[in-house]
Amino acid sequence: MQGQMMDYQLTLTPLLDRARRLFPKKEIVTKAGPTLERYTYAEMIERVGRLANALEKLGIKRGDRVATFAWNNARHLEIYFAVPCMGAVLHPINLRLPGDQIAYIVNHADDQVLFVDPTLLPAVEKLAPHLKGVKHFVVMGDKVPEGTTLTPVHAYEDLIKEASPDYPWPHLNENDAAAMCYTSGTTGNPKGVVYSHRAIYLHSIGLSMADSFGLSERDTFMPVVPMFHVLAWGTPFATVMLGVKLVFPGPHLQPRDLAELIQAEKVTLTAGVPTLWMGILHLLENERYDLSSLRGMIVGGAAAPQSMIEAYEKKHNLNVIHAWGMTEMSPLGTVSRLKSYQLNLSEAERFAIRAKQGTSVPGVEIRAIDESGKEIAWDGKAFGELQVRGPWIIKSYYNYDRSADSFQDGWFRTGDVVSIDPEGFVQIVDRTKDLVKSGGEWISSQDLENAIMSHPKVLEAAVIAVPHPKWQERPLACVVPKPDFKDKITKAEILEHLASRFSKMYLPDDVVFIEAVPKTSVGKFDKKVLRVQFKDHKLPE
Repeated sequence: MQGQMMDYQLTLTPLLDRARRLFPKKEIVTKAGPTLERYTYAEMIERVGRLANALEKLGIKRGDRVATFAWNNARHLEIYFAVPCMGAVLHPINLRLPGDQIAYIVNHADDQVLFVDPTLLPAVEKLAPHLKGVKHFVVMGDKVPEGTTLTPVHAYEDLIKEASPDYPWPHLNENDAAAMCYTSGTTGNPKGVVYSHRAIYLHSIGLSMADSFGLSERDTFMPVVPMFHVLAWGTPFATVMLGVKLVFPGPHLQPRDLAELIQAEKVTLTAGVPTLWMGILHLLENERYDLSSLRGMIVGGAAAPQSMIEAYEKKHNLNVIHAWGMTEMSPLGTVSRLKSYQLNLSEAERFAIRAKQGTSVPGVEIRAIDESGKEIAWDGKAFGELQVRGPWIIKSYYNYDRSADSFQDGWFRTGDVVSIDPEGFVQIVDRTKDLVKSGGEWISSQDLENAIMSHPKVLEAAVIAVPHPKWQERPLACVVPKPDFKDKITKAEILEHLASRFSKMYLPDDVVFIEAVPKTSVGKFDKKVLRVQFKDHKLPE
Protein backbone atom coordinates (compact mmCIF):
# COMPACT_ATOMS: atom_id res chain seq x y z
CA MET A 1 0.00 0.00 0.00
CA GLN A 2 1.38 3.44 -0.92
CA GLY A 3 0.62 6.88 0.43
CA GLN A 4 -1.14 9.11 -2.10
CA MET A 5 0.83 12.33 -1.71
CA MET A 6 1.39 15.23 -4.06
CA ASP A 7 4.66 15.28 -6.01
CA TYR A 8 6.09 18.39 -4.41
CA GLN A 9 9.74 19.08 -5.15
CA LEU A 10 11.75 20.36 -2.19
CA THR A 11 13.66 23.16 -3.91
CA LEU A 12 14.77 26.64 -2.83
CA THR A 13 12.38 28.50 -5.15
CA PRO A 14 9.34 28.09 -2.84
CA LEU A 15 11.44 29.46 0.06
CA LEU A 16 12.10 32.62 -1.96
CA ASP A 17 8.43 32.90 -2.97
CA ARG A 18 7.31 32.43 0.64
CA ALA A 19 9.56 35.29 1.74
CA ARG A 20 8.21 37.49 -1.08
CA ARG A 21 4.57 36.91 -0.12
CA LEU A 22 4.80 36.84 3.67
CA PHE A 23 7.77 38.98 4.72
CA PRO A 24 8.23 41.91 2.27
CA LYS A 25 8.61 44.42 5.13
CA LYS A 26 11.32 42.54 7.05
CA GLU A 27 14.75 44.14 7.15
CA ILE A 28 18.27 43.16 6.09
CA VAL A 29 21.12 45.21 7.59
CA THR A 30 24.76 45.19 6.45
CA LYS A 31 27.68 46.89 8.21
CA ALA A 32 29.54 48.67 5.40
CA GLY A 33 32.45 50.58 6.89
CA PRO A 34 31.20 53.12 9.43
CA THR A 35 27.63 53.04 8.06
CA LEU A 36 24.80 50.51 8.18
CA GLU A 37 23.00 49.78 4.91
CA ARG A 38 19.35 48.72 5.21
CA TYR A 39 16.73 47.43 2.84
CA THR A 40 13.69 45.17 2.88
CA TYR A 41 13.04 41.60 1.80
CA ALA A 42 10.82 43.03 -1.00
CA GLU A 43 13.79 44.98 -2.40
CA MET A 44 16.12 42.01 -1.95
CA ILE A 45 13.81 39.64 -3.83
CA GLU A 46 13.34 42.08 -6.71
CA ARG A 47 17.13 42.31 -7.02
CA VAL A 48 17.40 38.49 -6.96
CA GLY A 49 15.19 38.40 -10.08
CA ARG A 50 17.33 41.05 -11.77
CA LEU A 51 20.50 39.14 -10.91
CA ALA A 52 19.16 35.88 -12.39
CA ASN A 53 18.35 37.70 -15.65
CA ALA A 54 21.81 39.31 -15.67
CA LEU A 55 23.52 35.94 -15.11
CA GLU A 56 21.53 34.39 -17.96
CA LYS A 57 22.70 37.23 -20.19
CA LEU A 58 26.31 36.39 -19.18
CA GLY A 59 25.68 32.87 -20.47
CA ILE A 60 24.98 31.00 -17.23
CA LYS A 61 22.92 27.86 -17.84
CA ARG A 62 21.46 25.17 -15.60
CA GLY A 63 24.19 23.24 -13.82
CA ASP A 64 26.87 25.92 -14.35
CA ARG A 65 28.94 26.86 -11.30
CA VAL A 66 28.93 30.47 -10.09
CA ALA A 67 31.58 31.35 -7.50
CA THR A 68 31.65 34.03 -4.81
CA PHE A 69 34.70 35.52 -3.12
CA ALA A 70 32.98 37.68 -0.56
CA TRP A 71 32.12 38.61 3.03
CA ASN A 72 28.75 38.34 4.76
CA ASN A 73 26.59 41.03 3.20
CA ALA A 74 23.29 41.64 1.41
CA ARG A 75 24.66 41.27 -2.14
CA HIS A 76 26.10 37.90 -1.16
CA LEU A 77 22.63 36.89 0.05
CA GLU A 78 21.13 37.86 -3.33
CA ILE A 79 23.62 35.57 -5.10
CA TYR A 80 22.73 32.79 -2.61
CA PHE A 81 19.20 32.74 -4.01
CA ALA A 82 19.52 33.88 -7.64
CA VAL A 83 22.05 31.21 -8.58
CA PRO A 84 20.39 28.01 -7.25
CA CYS A 85 16.84 29.14 -8.05
CA MET A 86 17.78 29.65 -11.72
CA GLY A 87 19.16 26.09 -11.73
CA ALA A 88 22.86 26.95 -11.53
CA VAL A 89 25.18 25.97 -8.64
CA LEU A 90 26.32 28.44 -5.98
CA HIS A 91 30.00 28.05 -5.02
CA PRO A 92 31.24 30.25 -2.14
CA ILE A 93 35.04 30.15 -1.94
CA ASN A 94 36.91 30.19 1.34
CA LEU A 95 38.92 33.37 0.93
CA ARG A 96 41.28 32.45 3.77
CA LEU A 97 42.76 29.46 1.93
CA PRO A 98 46.21 29.76 0.33
CA GLY A 99 46.19 31.03 -3.27
CA ASP A 100 47.23 27.71 -4.84
CA GLN A 101 44.32 25.94 -3.11
CA ILE A 102 41.84 28.62 -4.25
CA ALA A 103 43.04 28.25 -7.85
CA TYR A 104 42.73 24.46 -7.54
CA ILE A 105 39.15 24.77 -6.20
CA VAL A 106 37.96 27.22 -8.89
CA ASN A 107 39.41 25.01 -11.64
CA HIS A 108 38.19 21.75 -10.10
CA ALA A 109 34.65 23.14 -9.79
CA ASP A 110 34.89 24.67 -13.30
CA ASP A 111 33.45 28.00 -12.10
CA GLN A 112 32.14 30.16 -14.99
CA VAL A 113 31.50 33.47 -13.23
CA LEU A 114 33.30 34.80 -10.15
CA PHE A 115 31.76 37.47 -7.92
CA VAL A 116 34.34 39.36 -5.88
CA ASP A 117 34.02 41.84 -3.03
CA PRO A 118 35.84 45.12 -3.88
CA THR A 119 38.04 44.74 -0.77
CA LEU A 120 39.26 41.37 -2.05
CA LEU A 121 40.13 42.45 -5.61
CA PRO A 122 43.95 42.32 -5.16
CA ALA A 123 43.81 38.64 -4.15
CA VAL A 124 41.67 37.70 -7.18
CA GLU A 125 43.79 39.78 -9.57
CA LYS A 126 46.84 37.81 -8.46
CA LEU A 127 45.01 34.50 -9.00
CA ALA A 128 43.20 35.38 -12.25
CA PRO A 129 45.90 34.07 -14.65
CA HIS A 130 45.55 30.62 -13.03
CA LEU A 131 41.74 30.45 -13.23
CA LYS A 132 41.11 28.48 -16.40
CA GLY A 133 37.33 28.43 -16.78
CA VAL A 134 36.19 31.81 -15.43
CA LYS A 135 34.54 33.76 -18.26
CA HIS A 136 33.35 36.81 -16.29
CA PHE A 137 34.36 38.64 -13.11
CA VAL A 138 31.75 40.71 -11.26
CA VAL A 139 32.85 43.30 -8.68
CA MET A 140 30.20 43.46 -5.93
CA GLY A 141 29.82 47.24 -5.90
CA ASP A 142 28.60 50.31 -7.80
CA LYS A 143 31.52 50.52 -10.18
CA VAL A 144 34.60 48.70 -11.38
CA PRO A 145 37.65 50.20 -9.66
CA GLU A 146 40.02 51.90 -12.10
CA GLY A 147 43.11 49.99 -13.06
CA THR A 148 41.86 46.49 -12.27
CA THR A 149 43.55 43.80 -14.34
CA LEU A 150 40.49 41.52 -14.31
CA THR A 151 38.84 41.00 -17.68
CA PRO A 152 36.06 40.84 -18.71
CA VAL A 153 34.87 42.59 -15.58
CA HIS A 154 31.47 44.05 -14.64
CA ALA A 155 30.08 46.11 -11.76
CA TYR A 156 27.30 44.30 -9.87
CA GLU A 157 24.98 47.34 -9.79
CA ASP A 158 25.41 48.02 -13.53
CA LEU A 159 24.51 44.43 -14.34
CA ILE A 160 21.30 44.34 -12.31
CA LYS A 161 20.22 47.93 -13.12
CA GLU A 162 19.76 46.99 -16.78
CA ALA A 163 17.98 43.67 -16.05
CA SER A 164 14.27 42.96 -15.51
CA PRO A 165 13.12 42.07 -11.97
CA ASP A 166 10.79 39.42 -13.43
CA TYR A 167 12.54 36.12 -13.94
CA PRO A 168 10.68 32.97 -15.04
CA TRP A 169 12.01 30.62 -12.33
CA PRO A 170 12.36 27.11 -13.83
CA HIS A 171 10.73 23.99 -12.37
CA LEU A 172 13.70 22.21 -10.76
CA ASN A 173 14.20 18.69 -9.48
CA GLU A 174 14.88 18.49 -5.73
CA ASN A 175 17.93 16.31 -6.39
CA ASP A 176 19.53 18.94 -8.63
CA ALA A 177 22.71 20.51 -7.26
CA ALA A 178 22.04 23.86 -5.54
CA ALA A 179 25.41 24.70 -4.01
CA MET A 180 28.87 23.37 -3.34
CA CYS A 181 31.65 24.02 -0.82
CA TYR A 182 35.14 22.61 -0.47
CA THR A 183 36.58 21.23 2.76
CA SER A 184 39.53 23.18 4.11
CA GLY A 185 41.88 20.37 3.12
CA THR A 186 43.97 19.46 6.18
CA THR A 187 45.87 16.96 4.04
CA GLY A 188 46.11 17.10 0.24
CA ASN A 189 43.79 19.22 -1.89
CA PRO A 190 40.39 20.37 -0.59
CA LYS A 191 37.50 18.05 -1.50
CA GLY A 192 34.24 19.24 -3.07
CA VAL A 193 30.88 18.70 -1.39
CA VAL A 194 27.76 19.24 -3.51
CA TYR A 195 24.44 20.01 -1.78
CA SER A 196 21.11 19.22 -3.44
CA HIS A 197 18.06 21.49 -3.21
CA ARG A 198 16.38 18.78 -1.14
CA ALA A 199 19.27 18.64 1.35
CA ILE A 200 19.23 22.43 1.88
CA TYR A 201 15.42 22.53 2.14
CA LEU A 202 15.34 19.80 4.81
CA HIS A 203 18.38 21.29 6.56
CA SER A 204 16.56 24.65 6.74
CA ILE A 205 13.65 22.93 8.49
CA GLY A 206 16.22 21.24 10.76
CA LEU A 207 17.62 24.64 11.81
CA SER A 208 14.09 25.85 12.60
CA MET A 209 13.32 23.10 15.12
CA ALA A 210 13.02 24.34 18.70
CA ASP A 211 15.66 21.93 20.05
CA SER A 212 18.06 22.74 17.22
CA PHE A 213 18.81 26.43 16.48
CA GLY A 214 15.13 27.23 17.04
CA LEU A 215 15.17 29.99 14.39
CA SER A 216 11.88 31.88 14.06
CA GLU A 217 10.40 34.97 12.39
CA ARG A 218 10.71 36.85 15.70
CA ASP A 219 14.51 36.53 15.67
CA THR A 220 17.13 39.04 14.61
CA PHE A 221 19.96 36.81 13.42
CA MET A 222 23.60 37.79 12.91
CA PRO A 223 25.65 35.14 11.07
CA VAL A 224 29.27 35.69 12.10
CA VAL A 225 30.25 32.32 10.64
CA PRO A 226 31.38 33.25 7.10
CA MET A 227 29.06 32.65 4.15
CA PHE A 228 32.07 30.96 2.54
CA HIS A 229 32.19 28.38 5.34
CA VAL A 230 29.57 25.64 4.78
CA LEU A 231 27.07 28.23 3.49
CA ALA A 232 27.19 30.09 6.85
CA TRP A 233 25.99 26.80 8.36
CA GLY A 234 22.93 26.91 6.08
CA THR A 235 21.47 29.87 7.99
CA PRO A 236 20.86 32.24 5.02
CA PHE A 237 18.35 29.79 3.52
CA ALA A 238 16.57 29.07 6.80
CA THR A 239 16.35 32.74 7.80
CA VAL A 240 14.85 33.84 4.47
CA MET A 241 12.38 30.92 4.59
CA LEU A 242 11.22 32.15 8.02
CA GLY A 243 11.36 35.91 7.43
CA VAL A 244 14.05 36.56 10.07
CA LYS A 245 15.60 40.04 10.30
CA LEU A 246 19.22 39.61 9.18
CA VAL A 247 22.27 41.56 10.37
CA PHE A 248 25.43 41.03 8.30
CA PRO A 249 28.77 42.15 9.82
CA GLY A 250 30.60 42.32 6.45
CA PRO A 251 34.38 42.11 6.99
CA HIS A 252 34.03 43.79 10.41
CA LEU A 253 34.68 40.86 12.75
CA GLN A 254 36.57 42.52 15.58
CA PRO A 255 34.99 41.94 19.01
CA ARG A 256 34.05 45.63 19.36
CA ASP A 257 32.35 45.71 15.92
CA LEU A 258 30.30 42.64 16.77
CA ALA A 259 29.34 43.84 20.26
CA GLU A 260 28.24 47.21 18.86
CA LEU A 261 26.10 45.52 16.19
CA ILE A 262 24.43 43.16 18.69
CA GLN A 263 23.67 46.13 20.94
CA ALA A 264 22.44 48.50 18.19
CA GLU A 265 20.30 46.02 16.24
CA LYS A 266 19.12 44.01 19.26
CA VAL A 267 20.38 40.73 17.79
CA THR A 268 18.64 37.73 19.41
CA LEU A 269 20.69 34.88 17.93
CA THR A 270 24.16 34.67 16.47
CA ALA A 271 26.53 31.91 15.35
CA GLY A 272 30.29 31.58 14.95
CA VAL A 273 33.48 29.79 15.96
CA PRO A 274 34.79 29.85 19.58
CA THR A 275 37.73 32.19 18.89
CA LEU A 276 35.26 35.01 18.06
CA TRP A 277 33.29 34.54 21.26
CA MET A 278 36.51 34.30 23.30
CA GLY A 279 37.42 37.71 21.85
CA ILE A 280 34.08 39.25 22.88
CA LEU A 281 34.37 37.70 26.33
CA HIS A 282 37.78 39.34 26.74
CA LEU A 283 36.33 42.69 25.54
CA LEU A 284 33.51 42.46 28.10
CA GLU A 285 36.08 42.20 30.90
CA ASN A 286 37.05 45.83 30.23
CA GLU A 287 34.15 47.47 28.39
CA ARG A 288 30.37 47.57 28.83
CA TYR A 289 27.89 46.60 26.13
CA ASP A 290 24.22 45.73 26.45
CA LEU A 291 23.98 42.27 24.89
CA SER A 292 20.82 41.33 26.80
CA SER A 293 18.80 40.96 23.57
CA LEU A 294 20.73 37.73 22.85
CA ARG A 295 18.80 34.55 23.62
CA GLY A 296 21.59 32.37 22.27
CA MET A 297 25.15 32.37 20.94
CA ILE A 298 25.66 29.26 18.83
CA VAL A 299 29.23 27.99 18.88
CA GLY A 300 30.56 25.44 16.41
CA GLY A 301 33.49 24.77 14.09
CA ALA A 302 35.64 23.76 17.08
CA ALA A 303 34.98 22.74 20.67
CA ALA A 304 33.95 25.56 22.99
CA PRO A 305 35.86 25.45 26.30
CA GLN A 306 33.54 24.80 29.25
CA SER A 307 35.20 27.75 31.01
CA MET A 308 33.91 30.06 28.24
CA ILE A 309 30.35 28.70 28.46
CA GLU A 310 30.44 29.22 32.25
CA ALA A 311 31.93 32.73 32.06
CA TYR A 312 29.25 33.95 29.64
CA GLU A 313 26.46 32.57 31.80
CA LYS A 314 27.77 33.53 35.24
CA LYS A 315 29.24 36.95 34.45
CA HIS A 316 26.98 38.14 31.62
CA ASN A 317 23.83 35.99 31.81
CA LEU A 318 24.34 34.90 28.19
CA ASN A 319 23.49 31.47 26.84
CA VAL A 320 26.18 29.71 24.76
CA ILE A 321 24.73 26.83 22.73
CA HIS A 322 27.29 24.23 21.69
CA ALA A 323 26.75 22.65 18.25
CA TRP A 324 28.74 20.35 15.98
CA GLY A 325 28.68 19.59 12.27
CA MET A 326 30.85 19.30 9.16
CA THR A 327 31.04 20.59 5.59
CA GLU A 328 29.97 17.10 4.51
CA MET A 329 26.80 17.42 6.66
CA SER A 330 25.43 20.79 5.41
CA PRO A 331 26.60 21.08 8.42
CA LEU A 332 24.00 20.49 11.18
CA GLY A 333 24.76 17.40 13.29
CA THR A 334 24.32 17.81 17.03
CA VAL A 335 23.16 20.59 19.37
CA SER A 336 23.78 20.62 23.11
CA ARG A 337 20.53 21.44 24.87
CA LEU A 338 19.68 20.04 28.29
CA LYS A 339 16.74 17.64 28.51
CA SER A 340 13.88 18.77 30.77
CA TYR A 341 14.91 16.51 33.68
CA GLN A 342 18.56 17.61 33.42
CA LEU A 343 17.58 21.16 34.38
CA ASN A 344 17.33 19.94 37.99
CA LEU A 345 20.95 18.74 38.11
CA SER A 346 23.63 20.65 39.99
CA GLU A 347 25.26 23.61 38.27
CA ALA A 348 28.52 21.67 37.78
CA GLU A 349 26.68 18.74 36.15
CA ARG A 350 24.69 21.07 33.86
CA PHE A 351 27.82 22.85 32.61
CA ALA A 352 29.61 19.52 32.06
CA ILE A 353 26.74 18.40 29.80
CA ARG A 354 26.54 21.71 27.94
CA ALA A 355 30.27 21.51 27.18
CA LYS A 356 29.58 18.32 25.19
CA GLN A 357 28.70 18.62 21.50
CA GLY A 358 25.13 17.52 22.22
CA THR A 359 22.54 15.08 20.88
CA SER A 360 21.87 14.47 17.21
CA VAL A 361 19.09 16.58 15.71
CA PRO A 362 16.13 14.85 13.99
CA GLY A 363 17.38 13.95 10.50
CA VAL A 364 20.83 12.85 11.68
CA GLU A 365 21.61 9.32 12.93
CA ILE A 366 24.85 8.65 14.77
CA ARG A 367 27.03 5.74 15.84
CA ALA A 368 30.68 5.35 16.86
CA ILE A 369 32.94 2.51 15.75
CA ASP A 370 36.04 1.32 17.65
CA GLU A 371 39.35 0.16 16.18
CA SER A 372 38.12 -3.42 15.85
CA GLY A 373 35.11 -2.26 13.75
CA LYS A 374 32.50 -2.73 16.50
CA GLU A 375 29.93 -0.14 17.55
CA ILE A 376 30.82 1.30 20.97
CA ALA A 377 28.47 1.32 23.95
CA TRP A 378 26.77 4.61 24.83
CA ASP A 379 28.37 4.64 28.28
CA GLY A 380 30.31 7.93 28.12
CA LYS A 381 33.59 6.02 28.49
CA ALA A 382 34.33 4.04 25.31
CA PHE A 383 36.00 5.86 22.39
CA GLY A 384 35.21 5.37 18.72
CA GLU A 385 35.10 7.19 15.37
CA LEU A 386 31.81 9.05 14.94
CA GLN A 387 29.80 8.03 11.88
CA VAL A 388 26.64 9.75 10.62
CA ARG A 389 23.89 9.37 8.06
CA GLY A 390 20.82 11.36 7.07
CA PRO A 391 19.08 13.31 4.28
CA TRP A 392 21.52 16.28 4.29
CA ILE A 393 24.74 14.23 4.59
CA ILE A 394 26.80 13.53 1.46
CA LYS A 395 27.17 10.09 -0.10
CA SER A 396 30.35 10.95 -2.04
CA TYR A 397 32.75 13.80 -2.77
CA TYR A 398 32.65 15.68 -6.09
CA ASN A 399 34.93 14.17 -8.74
CA TYR A 400 37.13 12.50 -6.15
CA ASP A 401 38.39 8.99 -6.80
CA ARG A 402 38.94 8.10 -3.14
CA SER A 403 35.43 8.97 -1.93
CA ALA A 404 34.76 5.38 -0.85
CA ASP A 405 37.41 5.61 1.93
CA SER A 406 35.17 8.06 3.79
CA PHE A 407 32.14 5.76 3.97
CA GLN A 408 31.29 2.50 5.71
CA ASP A 409 28.04 0.58 5.05
CA GLY A 410 26.20 3.76 4.03
CA TRP A 411 27.57 5.81 6.97
CA PHE A 412 29.89 8.82 6.58
CA ARG A 413 33.09 8.51 8.62
CA THR A 414 33.69 11.89 10.27
CA GLY A 415 37.27 11.37 11.51
CA ASP A 416 36.19 12.63 14.95
CA VAL A 417 36.88 10.37 17.93
CA VAL A 418 34.02 10.56 20.43
CA SER A 419 32.37 9.06 23.44
CA ILE A 420 28.55 8.97 23.67
CA ASP A 421 26.91 9.02 27.09
CA PRO A 422 23.76 7.05 28.08
CA GLU A 423 21.63 10.15 27.32
CA GLY A 424 22.99 10.26 23.74
CA PHE A 425 25.24 13.31 24.26
CA VAL A 426 28.28 13.20 21.99
CA GLN A 427 31.61 14.39 23.35
CA ILE A 428 34.35 14.86 20.79
CA VAL A 429 37.53 13.56 22.33
CA ASP A 430 39.72 14.49 19.36
CA ARG A 431 40.27 14.26 15.65
CA THR A 432 41.76 10.85 14.85
CA LYS A 433 44.96 12.62 13.79
CA ASP A 434 45.15 14.81 16.94
CA LEU A 435 44.99 12.06 19.58
CA VAL A 436 48.22 11.56 21.48
CA LYS A 437 49.02 7.84 21.36
CA SER A 438 51.19 7.17 24.39
CA GLY A 439 52.27 3.71 25.54
CA GLY A 440 49.07 2.09 24.24
CA GLU A 441 46.85 4.81 25.80
CA TRP A 442 44.90 7.45 23.90
CA ILE A 443 45.25 10.92 25.41
CA SER A 444 42.69 13.54 24.34
CA SER A 445 44.41 16.77 23.36
CA GLN A 446 41.03 18.49 23.49
CA ASP A 447 40.35 17.58 27.13
CA LEU A 448 43.77 18.97 28.12
CA GLU A 449 43.23 22.15 26.08
CA ASN A 450 39.85 22.86 27.65
CA ALA A 451 41.30 22.36 31.13
CA ILE A 452 44.28 24.66 30.41
CA MET A 453 41.95 27.34 28.97
CA SER A 454 39.98 27.34 32.21
CA HIS A 455 43.07 28.82 33.94
CA PRO A 456 42.35 32.53 34.62
CA LYS A 457 45.67 33.66 33.08
CA VAL A 458 45.27 31.69 29.81
CA LEU A 459 43.77 33.00 26.57
CA GLU A 460 44.29 29.98 24.27
CA ALA A 461 45.96 26.58 24.41
CA ALA A 462 46.69 23.80 21.94
CA VAL A 463 48.11 20.39 22.81
CA ILE A 464 50.07 18.35 20.28
CA ALA A 465 51.87 15.02 20.24
CA VAL A 466 55.66 15.06 20.09
CA PRO A 467 57.79 11.94 19.57
CA HIS A 468 59.08 10.10 22.66
CA PRO A 469 61.71 7.31 22.63
CA LYS A 470 59.88 5.14 25.16
CA TRP A 471 56.17 6.07 24.98
CA GLN A 472 55.97 6.71 21.20
CA GLU A 473 54.27 10.10 21.76
CA ARG A 474 53.77 12.50 24.67
CA PRO A 475 51.64 15.67 24.97
CA LEU A 476 53.20 19.12 24.63
CA ALA A 477 51.06 22.10 25.73
CA CYS A 478 51.39 25.29 23.66
CA VAL A 479 49.89 28.09 25.77
CA VAL A 480 48.97 31.70 24.95
CA PRO A 481 48.76 33.85 28.11
CA LYS A 482 46.20 36.66 28.36
CA PRO A 483 47.87 40.01 27.46
CA ASP A 484 47.99 41.16 31.11
CA PHE A 485 49.82 37.98 32.19
CA LYS A 486 52.47 37.65 29.46
CA ASP A 487 55.41 37.41 31.87
CA LYS A 488 53.41 36.45 34.94
CA ILE A 489 52.61 32.80 34.29
CA THR A 490 54.79 29.74 34.75
CA LYS A 491 54.95 26.19 33.47
CA ALA A 492 54.51 24.95 37.05
CA GLU A 493 51.21 26.88 37.40
CA ILE A 494 49.78 25.17 34.32
CA LEU A 495 50.84 21.69 35.43
CA GLU A 496 49.55 22.28 38.95
CA HIS A 497 46.21 23.45 37.48
CA LEU A 498 45.97 20.16 35.53
CA ALA A 499 47.23 17.83 38.28
CA SER A 500 43.90 17.80 40.14
CA ARG A 501 41.99 16.92 36.95
CA PHE A 502 44.18 14.28 35.25
CA SER A 503 46.30 11.34 36.33
CA LYS A 504 50.07 11.72 35.87
CA MET A 505 50.05 9.64 32.66
CA TYR A 506 47.85 12.25 30.93
CA LEU A 507 49.72 15.40 31.99
CA PRO A 508 51.79 17.23 29.33
CA ASP A 509 55.50 16.47 29.52
CA ASP A 510 56.27 20.11 28.78
CA VAL A 511 54.62 23.53 28.46
CA VAL A 512 55.75 26.20 25.98
CA PHE A 513 54.41 29.75 25.86
CA ILE A 514 53.61 31.15 22.39
CA GLU A 515 52.27 34.44 20.96
CA ALA A 516 49.15 32.93 19.34
CA VAL A 517 47.78 29.56 18.31
CA PRO A 518 47.87 29.37 14.48
CA LYS A 519 44.35 29.23 12.97
CA THR A 520 43.00 27.44 9.91
CA SER A 521 41.02 29.27 7.24
CA VAL A 522 37.82 28.70 9.22
CA GLY A 523 39.17 29.79 12.60
CA LYS A 524 40.01 26.38 14.09
CA PHE A 525 43.35 25.77 15.83
CA ASP A 526 45.83 24.69 13.14
CA LYS A 527 47.84 22.02 14.90
CA LYS A 528 49.73 20.90 11.83
CA VAL A 529 51.62 24.23 11.92
CA LEU A 530 52.51 23.61 15.58
CA ARG A 531 53.52 20.01 14.85
CA VAL A 532 56.00 21.25 12.24
CA GLN A 533 57.25 24.02 14.55
CA PHE A 534 57.87 21.66 17.48
CA LYS A 535 58.77 18.44 15.64
CA ASP A 536 62.30 18.50 17.10
CA HIS A 537 61.24 19.73 20.56
CA LYS A 538 63.28 18.05 23.29
CA LEU A 539 61.09 17.02 26.21
CA PRO A 540 62.61 17.37 29.68
CA GLU A 541 64.11 14.10 30.97
